[in-house]
Amino acid sequence: MSWSPCPDPVPGDVESVDAVETLIVPRAVDLGEMEVRRALPSVKRQMVGPFIFFDQMGPAEFLTDQGIDVRPHPHINLATLTYLFEGQIHHRDSLGTDLAIEPGAVNWMKAGRGIVHSERTAPERRATGQRLFGIQTWMALPERDEESDPAFMHHGKTDLPVVEAEGLSARLIAGSAFGATSPLVTASDTLYADVTLAPGTRAPIAANAEERALYTLHGRIDVAGDTFEPGQLLVLRPGDEITVTALPDGTGDHARFMLFGGAPMDGPRWIWWNFVSSRPERIEQAREEWRRGRFETVPGDEEDFIPLPEDQTKARRAEGGVHYP
Repeated sequence: MSWSPCPDPVPGDVESVDAVETLIVPRAVDLGEMEVRRALPSVKRQMVGPFIFFDQMGPAEFLTDQGIDVRPHPHINLATLTYLFEGQIHHRDSLGTDLAIEPGAVNWMKAGRGIVHSERTAPERRATGQRLFGIQTWMALPERDEESDPAFMHHGKTDLPVVEAEGLSARLIAGSAFGATSPLVTASDTLYADVTLAPGTRAPIAANAEERALYTLHGRIDVAGDTFEPGQLLVLRPGDEITVTALPDGTGDHARFMLFGGAPMDGPRWIWWNFVSSRPERIEQAREEWRRGRFETVPGDEEDFIPLPEDQTKARRAEGGVHYP
């Protein structure tokens, strides 16, 4: 969920090798409703391109009358992107948006100067139960767009191009790769793709984004002679094309990973709770505005909200591969 529900992970001990600059093993946290694995931010790396949060949700099995209830909560100076493999999430926000996201579609919500939203399981889904599995990310906005008007964009499954070639299937969520381009308009140079490889298939990963990473979801892959299992984040060394090979596992199952990245941000970012900004004083302002009830409410979901956490620590500084003064 786009509400920050768990602490930063403790990364693994494996050293970076060859084409892989940094390897991050996310920490799994049981939220009761489902398990979340947070890959970004981590101690080793806080951002990849604009991506500053990267969460794997589930897979989780919800029985009859069960579901998620992420109450209304605020964001500033970032964009959230939800992408599902299984299940459905009902999104509402303070712009009046009210719709469900399905597998293969994309919800992109730009907070700008401030937005409030909720994410819940719709009543009809609670009546039947469902599996839920997906990825939620936060993207920092360039400084020029941090205080822009909030906005919401939805692209259905059939809107996003899919490349099929010799054991490879890739859906372009944002940016360009494998000869295709997504229609999603993002605030900065962004790469994001859902890639599936048949066993033995080799996929070239071009150096068309300054910062790139892979997040493994299913099956085993080989990168530069090293094998990686599901649930690992591989930050790729910049500037070089690499090859990802899906390794046979005896079952014939395909390997699946998310390819993502983009241009580095125009400076470090600061993070506290659901707030991301280039200015720590802006986060303090947003904290006070939420405490005083000055954000707009969510039509149809006005009665509930997530209160400020009791943690009064200061915002933390985040960087990607570029180290700023």
